[in-house]
Amino acid sequence: MKSLYPSLALLLLGGTALAQSPANPKLSPQSRTLLDKQGAPQNSIKLLPYPQTKKVDTVTTYFGTRVADPFRWLENDQAEDTKAWVKEQNKVTQHYLAQIPYRDAIRKRLETLWNYEKYGAPFKEGKYTYFSKNTGLQSQSVLYRQLGEGTPEVFLDPNQFSKDGTTSLAGINFTKDGSLAAYQISEGGSDWRKVIVLKTDSKSIVGDTLKDVKFSGLAWKGNDGFYYSSYDKPKAGSQLAGKTQIHKLYYHKLGTPQSSDQLIFGGDKTPRRYIGASLTEDERFLVISAANTTTGNELYLQDLSKPGSSIVQIVDNEKSNVDVIDNVGSKLYISTNLNAPNNRVVTVDAANPAPANWKDLIPETKNVLRVSTGGGKIFANYLKDATSLIEQYDMSGKKERSIQLPSVGTAGGFGAKKEEKETYYTFTSYVYPPTIFKYDIATGKSTVYKKAGVQFDPTKYESKQVFYNSKDGTRVPMIITYKKGVALNGKNPTLLYAYGGFNTSLTPAFSTSNIVLLENGGIYAVANLRGGGEYGEKWHLAGTKLQKQNVFDDFIAAGEYLIKNNYTSKDYLAISGGSNGGLLVGAVMAQRPELFKVAFPAVGVMDMLRYNQFTAGAGWAYDYGTAQDSKEMFEYLYKYSPVHALKPASYPATMVTTADHDDRVVPAHSFKFASRLQEVQKGPAPVLIRIETNAGHGAGRSTAQVISEQTDKWAFMFQNMGITPYQSN
Repeated sequence: MKSLYPSLALLLLGGTALAQSPANPKLSPQSRTLLDKQGAPQNSIKLLPYPQTKKVDTVTTYFGTRVADPFRWLENDQAEDTKAWVKEQNKVTQHYLAQIPYRDAIRKRLETLWNYEKYGAPFKEGKYTYFSKNTGLQSQSVLYRQLGEGTPEVFLDPNQFSKDGTTSLAGINFTKDGSLAAYQISEGGSDWRKVIVLKTDSKSIVGDTLKDVKFSGLAWKGNDGFYYSSYDKPKAGSQLAGKTQIHKLYYHKLGTPQSSDQLIFGGDKTPRRYIGASLTEDERFLVISAANTTTGNELYLQDLSKPGSSIVQIVDNEKSNVDVIDNVGSKLYISTNLNAPNNRVVTVDAANPAPANWKDLIPETKNVLRVSTGGGKIFANYLKDATSLIEQYDMSGKKERSIQLPSVGTAGGFGAKKEEKETYYTFTSYVYPPTIFKYDIATGKSTVYKKAGVQFDPTKYESKQVFYNSKDGTRVPMIITYKKGVALNGKNPTLLYAYGGFNTSLTPAFSTSNIVLLENGGIYAVANLRGGGEYGEKWHLAGTKLQKQNVFDDFIAAGEYLIKNNYTSKDYLAISGGSNGGLLVGAVMAQRPELFKVAFPAVGVMDMLRYNQFTAGAGWAYDYGTAQDSKEMFEYLYKYSPVHALKPASYPATMVTTADHDDRVVPAHSFKFASRLQEVQKGPAPVLIRIETNAGHGAGRSTAQVISEQTDKWAFMFQNMGITPYQSN
């Protein structure tokens, strides 16, 4: 059984893979050269004066300390003066970027690179096999279906949802017999979704569209209806930034109005910030997860085979992560890190499901475990130094085999219904474009199903893992990727990426966009910092609350390692991160501005004193703590909070990125950070903010939006390193 509600750890996740990219047909591969980094002469770029951002006398007192917040007015995204500020900032940014002479060459290169067929792994529902496909530059991938070996037909085309391609398909769930499907759409990248139900044979709509659904899976109960989760939409103030505190689990019966949906769990009687529901594959058990933060959850169970049965609590606290992954009759299979920081699988009878009765099925090991099920088997996906190791078990816990992967990298998938004889998985690495494999569950044989058609020759590149010591001596892994033969002379343009939070693991993943860097002699480095999940919950906790500085120290040490070992130097080192990674970049550039040449803080959490005042931000307190917790916690946050830590200094060339529809990490964070940075920048490097319109936190962006942002990123980076990436003979 696959869990149908989103992982709470992903509710703050910024994209790990950098966006994909185009090419100028006038430039042959042989004619693309990286000019001497000591600098072919760069065209003079004129920077318009920054907008005069007004300062308002706003002060908040925390434990006796008065903290000025002069740019708080920018938190009101609906105000006319905020809209005017956004317009003026984008004018400055686009004027600067438009002057970069090779910007168009980068864009065309990215478009060419991106223009290949992309497939999603197939899955079976009813009599059909479904899969997603993008012909190359389509705004959104299209969902197809196929009957046997017949000709595929379009089932859902999100490109028809809106004229500009910014309305995306955000999830779909089918009834067990495949006759009905409920799908979610996101408009402009918003986390608020609409739900539409179809009869799959005729593709005709059933009932009314559900509105204002957020952070939800869709769990069908027979063909009668489904469970979903949402919040009451903020009634006053900003719909974008308004708090969403109390999640509610509803049951929607087909053919009835949403207003009559039954409240199953949550609300004022059992207030929780995050509630998700799923059903076991046999639809016997309703599984409910409830939590107030992004780590740890309570677990509840209801036996739907017994009419009128009550909801039973299995785990009554949020000290561990726990989920029911499958069942055989009344026997439950549970994945948990309770008393096992690296995770384990246990079994228990549903009649007495308390943790005291759990029995180990797959015990904890030194490697972090994630599990999926399919064909009556359990697939154990272990993380070994941030790379995949897959093992297959039967339902009694007997190991059947280790699955041979193409190389060192990331494997994901291995999910199927119990009666299936095969499943699919995708394998990728920094130099291995995503490839879909069909896996025979009985024999363990993998065969290539779809291979990526991107213009990239893996034999010309190498990717290696190194380990370096952080400030306190902790050993941290990092994977470095570059073109074979690149001279380690300290002059290579290098992008260092990391995340470091929310138990999220960065594993090797191919990026079409990164080809622009790699084919021009650049280096891409990804550091697996504390705060992530690469080494289990202990690694995660070592980068939270009063330990958060460890994350910044790990990132700084990664940059110092790259410089010390002559991969690059401070004149050619850029740093990048999104969401929690945007916080990382903002904090580190405030602490060590001299170490980096360019910085890309994306959709970052920049005001650590007020992040919990917006949307579901209060749920991030497990990782961050809040300024209201204690004097010690306030002082710790105040010291590293990017908006507050900036002081007059010479900072790297910086391009802050955010979006006007981001209701995950509201754009006010980036607005305030950019305003402060422009105010205190004493060096000559530009400070720009690029504000995407009709877009959200990252998911669902159109291909054109992604390519445009990646074009501007590479152009900005090369320009400020004194590099001309593409030149024709």
